[in-house]
Amino acid sequence: MGFVLHTLPFLAILISWINAEQVVLLDTTAEEVMLDWTRYPYGPLSSTPGWVEESFTNFQKGINWRSYVVCDVAYNNANNWLWTPFIDRGDANRIYIEIKFTIRDCSLFPGNALSCKETFSLLYYEFDAATREPPPWDAERYKLIGRIAAGEGRFNSNSEVNINTEVKSIPVTKRGVYIAFRDQGACISLLAIKVYYITCPEVTINFARFPATPTGKEITIIEQAQGTCVDNAEVVGGAPIYLCKGDGKWTLPTGGCKCKSGFQPDLEKQTCNLCQPGTYKSEVGDGPCLACPKHSQGQDYGLSECRCNQGYYRAPTDPKNMSCTQPPSAPLNLTVNFVDQSTVFLTWQPPENQGGRNDTVYRLRCDACSGGLVQYNPSTETFNETRIQISGLNAVTTYRFQVFAENGVSHLSLRPNAEYANIVVTTEASVVSSISNIKVTSVKSTEITLEWDAPITDGDLESDQVETYEVRWFPRNEEYSNSTSFLITTLKATITGLQQRTEYGFQVRAKTPRGWGAWSPVIFHTTGQVLNPAFVGPQEGFRLQLVAGAIVVIVVVLVAVIVLTVVFVRSRSNDECNKKQPSDCDTLEYRNGEVHHSSLDNPPIVTTHTNVTTPLFTGISGSSRTYIDPHTYEDPNQAVREFAREIDAKCITIEAIIGCYFQGGGEFGDVCKGKLKMNGAEIDVAIKTLKAGSLDKSRNDFLTEASIMGQFEHPNVIFLQGVVTKSNPVMIITEYMENGSLDTFLRANDGKFKVIQLVGMLRGIASGMQYLSEMNYVHRDLAARNVLVNSELVCKIADFGLSREIESATEGAYTTRGGKIPVRWTAPEAIAFRKFTSASDVWSMGIVCWEVMSYGERPYWNWSNQDVIKSIEKGYRLPAPMDCPEAIYQLMLDCWQKERTHRPSFQSIVKTLDKLIRVPDTLRKIAQNRMRNSMLYMFSANPLSADAPDLTQFTSVEEWLNSIKMTRYLENFHAGGINSMDAVVNLTVKELTELGITLVGHQKKIMNSVQNIRAQIRVNGNEGFLV
Repeated sequence: MGFVLHTLPFLAILISWINAEQVVLLDTTAEEVMLDWTRYPYGPLSSTPGWVEESFTNFQKGINWRSYVVCDVAYNNANNWLWTPFIDRGDANRIYIEIKFTIRDCSLFPGNALSCKETFSLLYYEFDAATREPPPWDAERYKLIGRIAAGEGRFNSNSEVNINTEVKSIPVTKRGVYIAFRDQGACISLLAIKVYYITCPEVTINFARFPATPTGKEITIIEQAQGTCVDNAEVVGGAPIYLCKGDGKWTLPTGGCKCKSGFQPDLEKQTCNLCQPGTYKSEVGDGPCLACPKHSQGQDYGLSECRCNQGYYRAPTDPKNMSCTQPPSAPLNLTVNFVDQSTVFLTWQPPENQGGRNDTVYRLRCDACSGGLVQYNPSTETFNETRIQISGLNAVTTYRFQVFAENGVSHLSLRPNAEYANIVVTTEASVVSSISNIKVTSVKSTEITLEWDAPITDGDLESDQVETYEVRWFPRNEEYSNSTSFLITTLKATITGLQQRTEYGFQVRAKTPRGWGAWSPVIFHTTGQVLNPAFVGPQEGFRLQLVAGAIVVIVVVLVAVIVLTVVFVRSRSNDECNKKQPSDCDTLEYRNGEVHHSSLDNPPIVTTHTNVTTPLFTGISGSSRTYIDPHTYEDPNQAVREFAREIDAKCITIEAIIGCYFQGGGEFGDVCKGKLKMNGAEIDVAIKTLKAGSLDKSRNDFLTEASIMGQFEHPNVIFLQGVVTKSNPVMIITEYMENGSLDTFLRANDGKFKVIQLVGMLRGIASGMQYLSEMNYVHRDLAARNVLVNSELVCKIADFGLSREIESATEGAYTTRGGKIPVRWTAPEAIAFRKFTSASDVWSMGIVCWEVMSYGERPYWNWSNQDVIKSIEKGYRLPAPMDCPEAIYQLMLDCWQKERTHRPSFQSIVKTLDKLIRVPDTLRKIAQNRMRNSMLYMFSANPLSADAPDLTQFTSVEEWLNSIKMTRYLENFHAGGINSMDAVVNLTVKELTELGITLVGHQKKIMNSVQNIRAQIRVNGNEGFLV
């Protein structure tokens, strides 16, 4: 007899867990003897046969399972129970029950069935001790897992047996569980039962071993595993941490280990092996062992560096992979390039052998240079250039100069002195006086003409006769050494080839038989400037006249074009503003339900309903896209057709309802998980359905959200796959986000992420909001609850319903005339005047930052809306969350500037977060909540309100701890010397950890109370503490 196996969607997910491992706690298919489970009723006195143990066999497929059957359809009020033995949960946090069963169709018992059903109940009872007899069988003691029904697996008169498979899971906390099966009149065969839990398997990654880790109590909870380094490796970049997801897959490894110096990694085997002789590895890391560099050798295993051969050296600053080197030989061809009565200019060539290095420097020694008048250029003790100028020398004096060549290993050499070259130079006698009265006589665009007077001489006319003049020039702010010069015998020189409109310095000196005189004082002049009409030649003057005339004509034409363009644009923009919605022109203010332009004295009322079905305006922003408000379409269906893709309902499979959403105070529809088949591929999607019988307004609002979402395409904005409008129910299809809303996800994983991961989430949110703001879209309800998270922790902006009517008090909606506002996330100007802009979204971004860094804590805790509004108006701001980096908290404060023009743009926020991610060290400094300089503090309730308890009345630590139900830590406080309320007021989080109070929730509760006490003490003596 053949059989068909039907697997449910959840089992299909289990099969896809390639990396997950099952730890089986119970499996009846492996049992070879009778199961002998507890049953009720049972025995000869029972009113019904109840559950009966038998064998299920299929020899063709090798099946011989012990099973239980029941078929009391001929009895009234059947109530048959079957219990498994006590199942020890081991390390499990969540266990899975897999049931293979058959159910007969009630149609097989025409007229004979007094109570025929096609379902049975699956229940469980947690217990801390294993006993032979199970707990009482009454239903009140058991928790219902679910009612099990056959999918397509009811079999009738056909000979084919349809086997159903159902998988259910439950969280467990006690030592073990009893699983119970309750029949109330069905014909059932329980063919096989398997109970197991899922673990992320033992794995070695990044050279760190991670043990097999059971998944969390819930599918969405992530378990954090701490790894240990493999042998001969050490931690680099933070402790190795791997996150175990609820599906048994590892994700997001952080930190890790690297092989130590002297050991090379085997990436395939994840081991660190000794370097062989003749090789080395100098640093901790993933690099391989390298052959010893030139002029070095290694004869041992596991070397971190190779030893240099005799006569070769390695400087302390040299990398270990650099060849061993030697000191350089002496400089070559030391030559006197210039000498006069007080100056010597020496040049030379680099050494023939630089020792295998490129850091050769030179050092000068002068035997007879004494006193403070001698100057050197370069002036440092060692220098790189192959020239030096020595000035301030005495005339007609003999000097001996030595030029030494040295490099980075010269001080390690066994030779006592570095190699050098030497030369002997005698300075010349005194020379004539310097040039005077140098002046500029002509200036053109690329040349300048100079004239000067001959030097004044006295004495022997023959020895003072000038042989030649040297003219030099250089751009302003550059050194003389970079100057250009030439020789001339006349008292006039023209310098050509200059840059236009550039300021140059000029000097002249004379040479007589006794040597060169001193340079004249520098004069500066700019090319391209006419000093006097007499200096400009006729041809140059004519050219200037032509250029000036052309410039005048061009300026006149440009002015005329600009004037005409401004007039045209103003008239056109006035027409366009009359055609557009108010939001396209000026900032909107909502007063008494009407729309007014704040920048116009007589604002026109704009009609929003016309007889056309096309948009009233389109974006005008060059090549960039601009958001188009779907409300500008009279027919919402046309907006949907333009911005969203219609999907055939046959391509969609709904698998499970995962939630519902509300609008206008009532249920709007269901949110489901499903599959979308397109082009031969199948992907997970989220499906919003419109509730049957919804009003036209609800349908229009539903379609409007799709029209908005369909205009966006960004990795950090939720993606619209399409809509179903041609059949019922109407559906919106979006990408599926496995981890749900950000606030719920953070609360479920409190304290499990590193700061850099949280900042990465914020960066994604800011990037999505930058994209929306650049499209001129104002979100108006940015909050962590409206951000979704996928399996890779990518955050995406969601919730684009513009007609928000928030009724739930828990969402913090504040009612004003014309609408309701989520006060805790909304900028003060939007609350007071309903002015929603991109800057008001930036305020909300600051609140989202606070939510993320506090792991989903509610902003302003349980304060009333009025308390929140009043506190913000007084300048109070939320305090920094626990362990929040100062840079992130400063970003929050920037977002919460009262003047919206002072808040950063989303582009600026993204750049700031990028810088913090690139330089993680900037996140190490933790923000401190300072009593005078900061904000609201971490109050669970407003400690300054009239009905707040007076926390300053406590006289003992025990009395205070009892008030916050933390007396379990009384001995910790006494052991740490915290015996008075004065000591309590000065407590810090670090001190709590040192006292042994390590649970994050308890630390928060204690520090909240401490900060409340501080605030009340401060306010009793001051008016408050503001920003």
